[in-house]
Amino acid sequence: MTRIKRVGILTGGGDAPGLNSVIEGFVSRATKEYRWTVFGIEDGFEGLIQPPSRKKVRILKPEDVKGIASLGGSILGCSNISNPWAYPITKKGKVTYSNRISSVLQNIKYYNFDALVLVGGDGTMTQAKKLMDLGVKIVGVPKTIDNDLAATDYTFGFDSAVATATWAIDKLHSTAHAHDRVILCEVMGRYAGWIALHAGIAGNAHCILIPEIPYEVERIIKKIKSLGGRFSSYAIIVVSEGARQAGSQYSTQGEPVKTKNGEVVHLPRLKGAAENLAKLLEGKIPHDIRITVLGHIQRGGSPSPFDRILGLRFGVAAADLLVRGGFGRMVALKTPNIVDVPINEVIGKPKLVDPNGELVKTARAIGIELGG
Repeated sequence: MTRIKRVGILTGGGDAPGLNSVIEGFVSRATKEYRWTVFGIEDGFEGLIQPPSRKKVRILKPEDVKGIASLGGSILGCSNISNPWAYPITKKGKVTYSNRISSVLQNIKYYNFDALVLVGGDGTMTQAKKLMDLGVKIVGVPKTIDNDLAATDYTFGFDSAVATATWAIDKLHSTAHAHDRVILCEVMGRYAGWIALHAGIAGNAHCILIPEIPYEVERIIKKIKSLGGRFSSYAIIVVSEGARQAGSQYSTQGEPVKTKNGEVVHLPRLKGAAENLAKLLEGKIPHDIRITVLGHIQRGGSPSPFDRILGLRFGVAAADLLVRGGFGRMVALKTPNIVDVPINEVIGKPKLVDPNGELVKTARAIGIELGG
């Protein structure tokens, strides 16, 4: 067993249903079983960048986390812009990026942390690797609603996002049917189509468009027309935010943000996938076309029972991994067990939908058009 007394935990990147479950599981195990002092670091790495006088680091006791597994968001807050190696500073309307890793290391020393637990996705795990190279002892917990993080069967937050998207698709069926409309429902997922594919199958969509299968507009038009005439048909098309027409680029907003050294801090934001498709369909089908972009509603609300349990399991497993001295590793789900894998094996290796995989074959088998 590794001798640990003081541990910090933060929730980096965007929010996801189940973050509080991880916090409850970790704090409960770490304080009750191992008698550690656990510190909650607020707003991702922001809490380690700001000086102690800002009071963004606080002790978490069992009574502080009891029952929070059912709550959405994170009691510690999140941040997907507080990159210690490229911290944004705005002066006179212009944004520059500063290296604040020295502040992070000073705060780790100030609070006398023996180790950190970083809960996040690919970006957070990348930052974890950099901290590990500087000698910081770290254990990772995978988080993303997109389910695109390698080395784990599922990430918490994904099931909740799929449930929300499916609920929305169910609602859209009745209104689309009532007006014989074609409704495009855009969902999140970045460059992976897991949310769109799962929710589209569960919600009985007519078409599902995902980044891994660039679509041909003619196939979508053919599918819509096969459903009937103007006054006897409707269609629900689920569009992943990373979906694109064959031969076209991803639909994005803005340019990549880079530091003076050329390091990419933020990729352009994916935006407009459903809108682009609507323009391509306009005038080619005898239907009124409407767009519904679910956006951040997929991140909000209480986590599903699956995500609550998975988050709690991850939190407990993270504490157990620390006590075994498993630094530089991330807990992961290999159904039915929680295991741990090297963080190095996770970074930069997104888990994408297999265009020839079983789930895609299932969608095709039940008559869903995938556009390619």
